[in-house]
Amino acid sequence: MFGRLKGKGRLSQGDVEDAMREIRLALLEADVNFTVVRDFVERVKIRCLGADIAQSLTPGQQVIKVVNEELKAILGGETLKITFAASPPTVVLMAGLQGSGKTTSSVKLARWFKSQGRNPLLVGADLQRPAAVEQLRTLADRIDVPVYSDSTEPVAVVQRGLEEAKSLGRDVLIVDTAGRLAVDTDLMDEIASISDAIEPDYTFLVIDAMTGQDAVNTAEIFHSTLELDGIILTKLDGDARGGAALSVKEVVGRPIAFASTGENLEDFDQFHPERMAERILGMGDILTLIEKAEEVFEKEEAEVAAQRLLDGTFTLDDFVDQLRQVRKMGNLSGLMAMMPGIPKEVKNAEIDERDINRVEAIVLAMTPSERVEPALIDSSRRARIAKGSGTSTAQVSNLLNQFKEMRKMMKGMAGLGTKKATKNRKDKKSKKGKKGPGGGRVQAKPAVASPKFDIEKLDLTLPGLNKNS
Repeated sequence: MFGRLKGKGRLSQGDVEDAMREIRLALLEADVNFTVVRDFVERVKIRCLGADIAQSLTPGQQVIKVVNEELKAILGGETLKITFAASPPTVVLMAGLQGSGKTTSSVKLARWFKSQGRNPLLVGADLQRPAAVEQLRTLADRIDVPVYSDSTEPVAVVQRGLEEAKSLGRDVLIVDTAGRLAVDTDLMDEIASISDAIEPDYTFLVIDAMTGQDAVNTAEIFHSTLELDGIILTKLDGDARGGAALSVKEVVGRPIAFASTGENLEDFDQFHPERMAERILGMGDILTLIEKAEEVFEKEEAEVAAQRLLDGTFTLDDFVDQLRQVRKMGNLSGLMAMMPGIPKEVKNAEIDERDINRVEAIVLAMTPSERVEPALIDSSRRARIAKGSGTSTAQVSNLLNQFKEMRKMMKGMAGLGTKKATKNRKDKKSKKGKKGPGGGRVQAKPAVASPKFDIEKLDLTLPGLNKNS
């Protein structure tokens, strides 16, 4: 995007018009509301038209800078800061349509509060759906958070739940309410009564990012009834770039508070407007990706593993261990969507999680010595490994060949570093320089610093995950 602006010293009206067409298309493809797109493009156009280019920026970068600033402003500018009630508990009311991910989001939010040092209690007030409370209990058990509910009626349940939270010393109360397949009068009356009964500190509307344009209509109706404090955006993975986030914030005027990026309970965090701005424009979300990696990987262990890669001592045991760590980061399709520069067709491709299980099964079917030295594996051993892992010999061979190529590539990288380090030592010897014509010394060029291994800059592909394997 904006490639045609490269090299220009000033943005003409034609340049801006071309850029606005690309921006308009990108936003519409991200499922942003048409009215929001029209108004947004007009504001960006006014700011860009005839603007002098900052000395450090190209015209394309200048346009991107303006677009990012405007997107962040529309999305709320800053991450919503959660404050807690002076007299506990802090009450959070969850609202939304059926299928939006409201019950799962309630548990994810409880997990987030626990990570902040809080002590939450969940209340199951969805008495319309027979399995709703049971689903809530099952998910809550995984994060060790209690659930209060009974079979009376929703308003009475939440009132008793509030008393239960006070008696147990729980400082956060999260109320999961009933959803409907569509907004109706009964739904709005029920949730309005619940809100009046417990006077929540926060009312969050849970919206499925995949619903696109319908999200705006849903948000407007709920906001007119409940006076929303924020939005929780779910299913923000795969090919959903988050256009609904931009539309809802602009139309309703309430910030996106949290975002769910996968099915796992840990795939949930506060919403960062600046990151979503980049994601909407297809520029990835590398900061969230790094944060996920930091949560899973121990820096020292990762550096040891990476150094073993460079030394050529990285084994298949090490590889499986790293693969398991990557899997803990969340849904692989969601991770791909966060990476900048990945082609759209690749980002949108569904990655079969069973491929990882297959790779793990192949390695675990090997003997300890085979994992350390794959060269030991001949045709008869491949047949044994294939049988033991429930795969084919071709799949075993594919994994071994790709692992061999990866180790070979990394040894080559290490070799380049060694050659450069040797050259640096020679440069240091001549640092004082040679004698010049007048007896003085001519200063030699400063030596280039020896390359230092940096785990954050290592770019590896995982063998065995090819679709054709």
